[in-house]
Amino acid sequence: MSLKDAKRIVFKVGTSTLTHQNGKPDYKKLEELVRILADLKNDEREVVLVSSGAISVGVDRMRLSERPSTIAGKQAAAAVGQCELMFIYDKLFSEYNKVVAQVLMTRDAVDTKERRQNVVNTFSELLKMDVIPVVNENDTVATEELVFGDNDTLSAIVAQCVDADALVIITDIDGLYDKNPQQHDDAKIIPVVTEITDHLYEIAGGSGTNRGTGGMFTKIQAAEIASKSNIDMVILSGNDLHKIYDLLNGEQVGTLFKFR
Repeated sequence: MSLKDAKRIVFKVGTSTLTHQNGKPDYKKLEELVRILADLKNDEREVVLVSSGAISVGVDRMRLSERPSTIAGKQAAAAVGQCELMFIYDKLFSEYNKVVAQVLMTRDAVDTKERRQNVVNTFSELLKMDVIPVVNENDTVATEELVFGDNDTLSAIVAQCVDADALVIITDIDGLYDKNPQQHDDAKIIPVVTEITDHLYEIAGGSGTNRGTGGMFTKIQAAEIASKSNIDMVILSGNDLHKIYDLLNGEQVGTLFKFR
């Protein structure tokens, strides 16, 4: 299947795309993202949004001088931030006459067949009702045994649960490079990946920005999860969100992990 034909798409957007360098919400980006996703809905595509950013938004809302370092502190910031983040999404999407639903998940929700089916059923009903699910890990109550670890992994599991045609991970880099572009001027983007190999993990590098929890490594992990359900995945830069249109028009943008 070409992404041009993808009807049900999971979009994952990272904290680095939704916030400024100082960690405060980037309302211009948020408005642009919402407008594009609402437009895709008008084009009869089904959209699921996996959104990071709760902790950063909470830190800003509570006027903290820095991001908490303790688990309890992060959970408190997430509790405040998730409320604020959903308020922003609800307000922005409502301007385009779109309804959103908050879905907070922990690992145990999909660890057993019965619980996973409950998640599948909820997503299915929301999409039937023309609602846009906005998903995040339940950072407020999550503990080590319950966490997905990052929203890249979560987005791939959500893509499986909704039987998505495609997963689009929007991040702060143009795609997967053959070597670290910060260290090598001759680094080139790998346009298409058809197989997850150890070499991909080797070149993926370490963690991402200090505002997020993932990096390219976790995106390769997400691609591996998606591959098990034959779901194509794309790593796309959030610097120009209008490239989402180029991507869904069948153009080569970012790195496509193609498994169909």
